[in-house]
This record gives sequence, structure tokens and C-alpha cells, in this order.
Amino acid sequence: MSDRSDKTTHFGFETVPEHEKAGRVQGVFGSVASKYDVMNDVMSMGIHRVWKDAMMDWLAPRPGQRLLDVAGGTGDISFRFLKRAGHGHATVLDLTEPMLVEGRKRAEAERMADSLDWVVGDAMALPFEDNTFEVYTISFGIRNVTRPQEALNEAYRVLRPGGRLMVLEFSQLPNDGLQKLYDLYSFNVIPRMGQLIANDSASYQYLVESIRNFPDQETFLGMVKAAGFGNAKYRNLSMGIAALHSGWKI
Repeated sequence: MSDRSDKTTHFGFETVPEHEKAGRVQGVFGSVASKYDVMNDVMSMGIHRVWKDAMMDWLAPRPGQRLLDVAGGTGDISFRFLKRAGHGHATVLDLTEPMLVEGRKRAEAERMADSLDWVVGDAMALPFEDNTFEVYTISFGIRNVTRPQEALNEAYRVLRPGGRLMVLEFSQLPNDGLQKLYDLYSFNVIPRMGQLIANDSASYQYLVESIRNFPDQETFLGMVKAAGFGNAKYRNLSMGIAALHSGWKI
């Protein structure tokens, strides 16, 4: 194995040693955890809810399925999945314990307690056996992982044959003019909203920068295929502000 001690990665627009990124990401989400759901609404003008519903429409949860929701934070995707499936089980995994604490406080978490597990863990080294889950989701989380390819490889490992991967992530607009307008909004408005709502502009500056550093749709599709997933494809949401990537462990 190569020594990774001198390797670097992106933290927003900063270049940092790889071993520092996880701790810095934890700092961001620990800081914003109590305001995370409110800020999602503000950052996306409520559209993240539509995107998550579109994710469930394509996923089409079935009764009895076991879901692993990585970077699952406050449980949004798991709650939607369990409601759609009728019955099943969801494991919410997140690197940042304060996010899981916020999730457990939600009314849905209390109603669905028997069908939910909350686990602190790393997307690049999942604490689960091979072939454990029917469905793996990660929503607005994979861009915060130090090495996203390793997270995709782990997703493939823990899914059962016939299992489904679905990734919802901010992406790139195909039109340069629209992208520039979106960037103007993102870099000028979102950090200010973060200051007003969460008293934390720096964390939201990082979130915006991390979106711009993330691979575009076709590049990320190649990464999904490289992890071993078959029938891999993506759908743009809101013209590419976000994208859904899907793949199967065939």
C-alpha cells in the first residue's frame, strides 16, 4: 500500500492533507447540525424536498428492503424510504454524531424507532459485512468524502447482488451562462444566509466551494461504473443544479 501521509485533497477551495479532511468536515456539520434542515430549505428554496421525492420515485422502495443511508444526517432519506416501502429497515450512518443526534430528535424518528438504526461511521470504511443491504443511498454527502471512489467501492461491497445504489448530489449546469448566475447566487447569498440563520458563514462558504469542486455528471458516472455497478445512469434535476446517479450490483 502506498503511503498517503503526503497526499492532499480539496476542502472547499483549500488544498489540505487528506488526513485532515474528515475532521474538518466533522467540524462543519457539527457546527450547523441544529440548523441543517432549515438551511437546506433556504439554500435550495425548498427544492431539495422535490429532489428527494424524485429520488424516491426512481428508487421505488419495496416492502421489507434494508436500506443503508450514508451521510444520512438527520434522517430525511430514511424517513422517506420507510414511508414509501410500507415496512422495512433503515440504517442511518454519518461521520458526525451531532447530525445523528438531531435526527433522533425528529418526530418521524420516534414513530419509526423500531425500523431505524443510527450509526457513527466512515463512508470509506463501512462497519458492515459484505452483501448486507438491498439499497444504498447517499444524499448531498459524497462530495464531503475524502476519496469518493472508495465510498462507491464500499457501497458495492455492502450491497447484496441485485442491490441498488442511488446518489443525490449537487452537480453542474450544462449552460455556462446559467452556471455563472448560479455561482453568483451561491457565493454571494448562501454564506450570508448561513451567517444570519446559523451564525456561521464559513461552513456555508465551504459547502458552496465543495459543490464547485465535485466532478460533473459524466465524470461521476464513470466513477460509479468503475466501482463495479451495472446499468449505471443519471438524471439531472433542476437543469443540473443537482443530479441523481443510479447503479445496480449485478
